[in-house]
Amino acid sequence: MMIRANDPSLSSWVEVAPDSDFPIQNLPFGIAKLENGKTTVVSIIGDYIMDLSVLGEHGFFEDIGFDVRVFERNTLNDFIAIGKDKTSKVRDRLSLILDTDLDDWDASELKDYFLIHKDKVEMLMPMHIGDYTDFYSSIDHATNVGTMFRDPDNALLPNWKHLPVGYHGRSSSIMVSGTPTIRPKGQQKPDDKPPVFGPSKLLDFELEMGFVVGRETQLGDSVPVDQAEEFIFGMVILNDWSARDIQKWEYIPLGPFLAKNFQSTISPWVVTLDALQPFKVDGYKQTPEVLPYLRQKLIKNYDINLEVAIQPKGAAPTTVCNSNFKYMYWTMSQQLAHHTVNGCNVRIGDMYGSGTISGPEKSMYGSMLELSWKGTKPVALDNGEERKFIQDYDTVIMRAHSAKDGVRVGFGECISQVLPAKDIA
Repeated sequence: MMIRANDPSLSSWVEVAPDSDFPIQNLPFGIAKLENGKTTVVSIIGDYIMDLSVLGEHGFFEDIGFDVRVFERNTLNDFIAIGKDKTSKVRDRLSLILDTDLDDWDASELKDYFLIHKDKVEMLMPMHIGDYTDFYSSIDHATNVGTMFRDPDNALLPNWKHLPVGYHGRSSSIMVSGTPTIRPKGQQKPDDKPPVFGPSKLLDFELEMGFVVGRETQLGDSVPVDQAEEFIFGMVILNDWSARDIQKWEYIPLGPFLAKNFQSTISPWVVTLDALQPFKVDGYKQTPEVLPYLRQKLIKNYDINLEVAIQPKGAAPTTVCNSNFKYMYWTMSQQLAHHTVNGCNVRIGDMYGSGTISGPEKSMYGSMLELSWKGTKPVALDNGEERKFIQDYDTVIMRAHSAKDGVRVGFGECISQVLPAKDIA
């Protein structure tokens, strides 16, 4: 079914730069704090955010059939809860209001009415995340890590091609773009020496995408793999920070803990799965064949270009990675199907991390662990410095966008600067 807002021929009376992440074909959702202190659900086109609570108050969505007070909340959870059928209609209605060919309303009047320049708002955490699960679903990343730390001929563990490996993370420390990341402290184990305590020396970014649950399930129910996208509202960029030296010492036998729970950073705009439908592509062939509950009849991968830059304090950023979400071995649908196959219930606003996204070429590696090959091959920056891992006052910038038929649908930026570890009180 054609989604009106995805029509590549659409154009808007709001000026949108050709390289903008936010044309009329995108219309993502977020939460903004306005200059007057008001917090509201917003969308964005070009450089202008749209206050949806104002549109709701004046009847622009009354025929869709939901309580427009959901736009007055400080998270997207209640808006998402009205259901994908209605949230899709809201996005289509916005495309009508913004359409160049629209004659029903005066465009200049509308601009003063509900559009606000993005520089005049503060973007907030888009949703309340009740639970967070992180996966390990890039075959190139898993192969690289297995090669570094185990046998290169047996880089993948025996279960890796049979199920999407994951762990339950910490939702309280997921922060919105712009929030600094404080260098974590913990135990580390130098080679042939007793463990020591102190700030992590091997702080790393992990290039990921996150998806947001848009429909609840009941305890005991499972989500069929080819219906999983009905339960996914949209996606964000995710920097799932990792302290490699803390992780190396603590992760056996129960996996990630302090090395991961100190912070993750997400972009503020939730790009709907509706907006990403034109960018579906085939993924890796899965061999051996997966079990029936993971077998997909439909295309479930997405062509999303990914970029990571490191910006030292006082210097320009250097791009260190260009990858793509299409390189995921396990899809979002398979991740959600596997997560719920045992009857685990999911709730609106829950978030799932893809796991580090690496491609087959070195320039596509989605972490410093891989780019510097465990610190043995420093990465050159444009200002003449080198990095093995992330240093204090470095800013990590992640970007993501899809492009096809002259339409670019992007996610904006996911940015965080690393600050020195705090002293113990």
